[in-house]
Amino acid sequence: MVSESELLKAIDTYGDMVKRLCVVYLKNEADSEDIFQSVFLKFYQTNKTFNSAEHLKAWFIRVTINACKDQLKDFFNSHKVALDDVIEKPLLEDPSNKALLESLMMLEKKYREVIYLYYYEGYNASEIGKLLHKKPNTIYSLLARGREKLKVILGGEGLD
Repeated sequence: MVSESELLKAIDTYGDMVKRLCVVYLKNEADSEDIFQSVFLKFYQTNKTFNSAEHLKAWFIRVTINACKDQLKDFFNSHKVALDDVIEKPLLEDPSNKALLESLMMLEKKYREVIYLYYYEGYNASEIGKLLHKKPNTIYSLLARGREKLKVILGGEGLD
């Protein structure tokens, strides 16, 4: 593991470069900050010995690029929408629809994913199955269970 002083020195030396690489790849400040933190956490936890400053710099570049590419490959990253954009949609201007979205956020991830993809993005069970690497019948089961859980959360009202 790297010492705290080595970590601080690395942040001073390579921090701007890592941040710029993240912004170039991700085009998003918030995601860039997340990757920045994960890169330096990985450095802090590494037991690797570096031969030179150039070796260390190359390591930071490679780890940063790989982390950014992983972030971009993530399915939900490519389908995320800013909360402000969602709330501004006419569909969600109705208070009951806002309550529905808030209730949806209370569900476990496995139910939230399929219900969101089915109702908000318009995918069918077969398409969702391909996206999530699950069988269509599993998607139907998750949709049914998720609807039931939403009904409980909403006090008897749910998705029909």
